[in-house]
Amino acid sequence: MRTFFAAESSKDEHSSSLNPQSWLQVERGKLPKLSSQSSSASIESLIKVQQPPVLPFFKPVDYVEILAQIHEELESCSSQEQSNLFMFQYQVFKGLGDVKLMQRSLREAWRRASTVHEKIVFGAWLKYEKQGEELIADLLTGKRQNEYGPIDVESHIPSDVKVSSQERVLMNGNNTSQYVVFTIGDEKIVCDRQKFSELSTPFRAMLNGEFWESFSEAIDLSENNISPSGMRAISYFSMTGSLIEQISPKLLLEILVFANKYCCDRLKDACDRRLASLVTSKEDAVELMEYALDENTAVLAASCLQKLLRDLPHCLSDNRVVDLFLHANKQQLEVMVGPGLFALFCFLSEVSMNLNSSSDTTARFLERLADFAEDNKQRLLAFHRLGCVRLLRKEYDEARCLFERAVKAGHIYSVAGLARIDSIKGDENLSYEKISSVISPVTRLGWMYQERSLYCDGDLRWKDLEKATELDPTLVYPYMYRAASLMRTENSQGALAEINRILGFKLSLECLELRFFIYLALEDYKAALRDVQAILTLCPHYRMFEGRVAASQLRTLVLEHVEHLTTADCWAQLYDCWSAVDDIESLSVIYQMLEPDAAKGVLYFRQSLLLLRLNCPEAAMRSLQLAWQHASSEHERLVYEGWILYDTGHYEEGLQKAEESICIKRSFEAFFLKAYALADSGLGSICSSTVISLLEDALKCPSDNLRKGQALNNLGSVFVDHGKLDQAADCYIKALKIHHTRAHQGLARVHFLKNDKTAAYKEMTKLIEKAKNNASAYEKRSEYGDRDLTKADLEMVTRLDPLRVYPYRYRAAVLMDNHREQEAIAELSRAIAFKADLHLLHLRAAFHEHKGDVLSALRDCRAALSVDPNHQEMLELHTRVNSHEP
Repeated sequence: MRTFFAAESSKDEHSSSLNPQSWLQVERGKLPKLSSQSSSASIESLIKVQQPPVLPFFKPVDYVEILAQIHEELESCSSQEQSNLFMFQYQVFKGLGDVKLMQRSLREAWRRASTVHEKIVFGAWLKYEKQGEELIADLLTGKRQNEYGPIDVESHIPSDVKVSSQERVLMNGNNTSQYVVFTIGDEKIVCDRQKFSELSTPFRAMLNGEFWESFSEAIDLSENNISPSGMRAISYFSMTGSLIEQISPKLLLEILVFANKYCCDRLKDACDRRLASLVTSKEDAVELMEYALDENTAVLAASCLQKLLRDLPHCLSDNRVVDLFLHANKQQLEVMVGPGLFALFCFLSEVSMNLNSSSDTTARFLERLADFAEDNKQRLLAFHRLGCVRLLRKEYDEARCLFERAVKAGHIYSVAGLARIDSIKGDENLSYEKISSVISPVTRLGWMYQERSLYCDGDLRWKDLEKATELDPTLVYPYMYRAASLMRTENSQGALAEINRILGFKLSLECLELRFFIYLALEDYKAALRDVQAILTLCPHYRMFEGRVAASQLRTLVLEHVEHLTTADCWAQLYDCWSAVDDIESLSVIYQMLEPDAAKGVLYFRQSLLLLRLNCPEAAMRSLQLAWQHASSEHERLVYEGWILYDTGHYEEGLQKAEESICIKRSFEAFFLKAYALADSGLGSICSSTVISLLEDALKCPSDNLRKGQALNNLGSVFVDHGKLDQAADCYIKALKIHHTRAHQGLARVHFLKNDKTAAYKEMTKLIEKAKNNASAYEKRSEYGDRDLTKADLEMVTRLDPLRVYPYRYRAAVLMDNHREQEAIAELSRAIAFKADLHLLHLRAAFHEHKGDVLSALRDCRAALSVDPNHQEMLELHTRVNSHEP
């Protein structure tokens, strides 16, 4: 094997000169002949691990405490404060990387919005977070697609303009002529003096007071920027109380300016609302927003704001839009967004950061965010985010000041930013000391050890990275660094084992990229192709080499070194790796099969199933929508529509699509979808016979063994649930005969229910031996062994997939049974530190209650209810614990 790394001092020297073409010649199986020096440099560039970024997220030392505080504040705060608290809760979940909980917090912020402006901001934010789900709204055919859609601004801002009876009495007391003539240039407009007087206090004083105009029958308004047409429209309004139906926007704006000048509140309100109804495009919004801000028209401003925000991120490419938000003063912004200034710039800065974190626009949005921060929560978020952007822009002094202010506001994670700056300035010892200063026996988090590892070498760095993984196994950098270090010592198998550790439970693009380059360096092109195709499945436009080379280009180059497979070969390979529960390999094979003449709908559908299994819901939904786009028939398209609706929580609508598909053609997938949806409906025995019948109908329809095995497996589960064990066993055995490996798990359950734990354990052992991804199999087998075997299996589960929570709960329960309360709580805390899980928090709260630690129990209850506010058992525990609070 080649020497993989040059000396440390030469790392950066060669990284910019890397040419991926030099690695892959068209002549299959050969790499360019390189000198030892150039080979080492190029390999070094290939397998170079970048420092982890300082994340622009709120990352509290104890997120459980913060969630509990938010929940407590929500219980007692005014309705006006609730939406901002949910927005802050969103930021906590964003730091934890939980997309579902983030969106739920935003929905609550939208639902609790106390002003139309907050409704607009959070509604647009939800739309932005749900990009790519437009098809779902279309499929719902009017039932729920407007749930977070644009609101009718006019109806949400009631008019409070009235004419008092006192004004009428005063006007009736003037005995001058009934009419007044307004002269504008050569034209004369006759108006009812009394009606016109009612438009405003200035006109009442002018026409019905002691001024000379009060006694004049003609008044010249030529110098007041109102046209004859405008004055006629105003006269019509004074008589009828409404605007002319057919009136141009230009004339409306003219009347609006006039009404504002002369304090004609009713007229101004009418123009405001009519103009607001005309905002139908971004162009309208940009043009009319300036008038709205200058003339202080709330309805028009809100309508323009809604149109612009719902066009994000696209409208940020328009400098006029950016300038509107950046150049408006506070008073103008309050017209635009009321009291929701912080929420507006929190949203805008987040969108801008996703587009370009180091852009001037991002920095200026964040400056405004900091300007409008009102409390420590808001300040620490704004200062830290802006500090991260300044760091990216290499504005180190400004970044230092911002990180220091964030730390002062209570954000300890910002110390990571300060340490980076010290390191850049050449003082790594100070960086090491700063990170060490925040580590204590009470506060020890994975990111702290990961950050400190950047400022030491050798065994100290390795030790810190091992500790980082122990405390937070979801951190990617430690695995990547260790893999690269092992490659440096020419231990390729150790490097692969290290990177495979995290890929076994977290499908990280960076880790797949690193493994791709390791295989490339080993000249294992088949494995390299697998990984790059998996990358492209997850992110079609992914770029490697720090964004310099498209992954698709590298795939093309690697493909030249791999034997071409026919469609039949690919199907055979897919069958094998699907049976072996090798999901990444299966993804790769499907990607390769998506040729122009392939039945793409079916393949994209299989791809979506794999991505769901790999916990990649966004990529799975994208694949499902591609399946819909490439459906070869109407009945197939309806099935994919059904799954799209089902997977987004619209169960009844998904079921209806299945029925529509069956009406057109009796197909395996339509019957399977209907059975799946009914089985998950919670109707129990009411529909079990129907589900069985549907699955049997599905099995009679043409399909491949991959899907038939799944149907047999599901049918077996239904039989088990209703005590028909022999029929269930028959289904599982049939599934195994066509290599549906997961049927071992169902068959093991049958053995267990027949009181044969030994057979159940052996059956699960077969699954473990066959399945490449087998953490769930170890977890299931743990139910069938004695205590020692169970303990060993669950330890293996935690090694293979530390995100699975059952092992922590089991071990904690055993410790609690043995009266080792502190150790039981510590076991749960170990997982809670990196995973906000309802069940873990629930159990820890119960343990605290058992110990009599009411405050800790209450904290965990509140945090758990932040994760799931409607969990019945958690609500009951919270009520019980709350009654004991001192």
